[in-house]
Amino acid sequence: MEYLRAFLVGGLLCVIGQILIDRTKLTPARILTGYVTAGVFLTAVGLYDPLVEWAGCGATVPLTGFGYTLAKGVEKAVGESGLLGVFSGGGTACAAGVGAAIFFSLLMALFTRSKDRT
Repeated sequence: MEYLRAFLVGGLLCVIGQILIDRTKLTPARILTGYVTAGVFLTAVGLYDPLVEWAGCGATVPLTGFGYTLAKGVEKAVGESGLLGVFSGGGTACAAGVGAAIFFSLLMALFTRSKDRT
């Protein structure tokens, strides 16, 4: 059941993104930014935590989950460091994921060749 819930929530987030691409004039970059912002906002108002508990990685893997991680990192850092945690918490919470993305991107760039779009 856990896999089904993750699939349904993750799939629904992808369907919403695809509908936004197909039916609006929003660029993919704006949609992606909107997803991260929505994750932060929904976490701030307390709506994303129950979704994460229910759907697991179906809610944490998409970009809304990145916003969730940023918000949780800021929340934790503010609790530990006060107001300065606003500036350091999100970066600290997401450092491993961002570092892995950069490392694997570099690795792929070293072993593959880019092609011109036609």
